[in-house]
Amino acid sequence: MTRKQRRLLMIGSGLGVLALAAGLVLNALSDSIVFFNSPTDVIEKHIATGTRIRLGGMVKDGSLVRGDDLRISFTITDGANEIPVSYRGIVPDLFREGQGVIAEGRVEPGRTFRADSVLAKHDENYMPREVADALKKQGRWQEGEGKGHGGAAAAGAAR
Repeated sequence: MTRKQRRLLMIGSGLGVLALAAGLVLNALSDSIVFFNSPTDVIEKHIATGTRIRLGGMVKDGSLVRGDDLRISFTITDGANEIPVSYRGIVPDLFREGQGVIAEGRVEPGRTFRADSVLAKHDENYMPREVADALKKQGRWQEGEGKGHGGAAAAGAAR
């Protein structure tokens, strides 16, 4: 084997190992790369109690209940499944029933969710890209909804 062939073999082997390592890292991080999980994702993946996730979907009409000490309970739905959420704190001004929302917190026993932060849409046309995509998959998306989703607006709302 000539020097040139050995060098090409070493370079090819190095690139192969690098590609394998990158594939393994991306596979390991695939669950944490997701911006949020829909209620259907939480149910189908059997996410363990105590796991910290972001739960996204629409606030179900008629489910919003405000209690004492800034306690709020509501239900997040993706049209197919729904998960009850409890939260204590101040919600964004535009948080209301029928709107897109992402709650960050922990899965509790009995398939409930305890949120420690709640993000809502920032204007009448905004909907997080992932929520819009999930609604399209469910067949609940109607053209003209969420014209301003994605881009810098989505990045700004997530902060």
